[in-house]
Amino acid sequence: MNYCGIDLHSNNCVVIVSDDSDRIVYQKRLPNELAQLAAALEPYQHELTGVVVESTYNWYWLVDGLMDSGYRVHLAHPAAIRKYDGLKHSGDFADAAYLAQLLRLGLLPEGYVYPRENRAPTCCPAMCSCI
Repeated sequence: MNYCGIDLHSNNCVVIVSDDSDRIVYQKRLPNELAQLAAALEPYQHELTGVVVESTYNWYWLVDGLMDSGYRVHLAHPAAIRKYDGLKHSGDFADAAYLAQLLRLGLLPEGYVYPRENRAPTCCPAMCSCI
């Protein structure tokens, strides 16, 4: 079995896939483009227990897209995740690996993925010029 952690940012994300022993079998920083992310995860899709996405202001497109592609997606609740003192490594790759590890251990604090049909629109005239 494999586990995936994604550290999501405004225009890119770090994707880590690790195995049952926390060995990293895939790691890469990718642009926030669903087609590229899906292509990167496709070789692991049937072995993935789940994909953890960090709950940031822009998680909707990624969670929805991965769920539409058949992935079991978990939304990490970042305020409830505490890293332990004395970590030797930090940064985006370590954060993504830690999300995958929390999923593997069954210790992932999760946020609720509100059904998209019940969500407020993700943009409005006050925030952008899309209308």
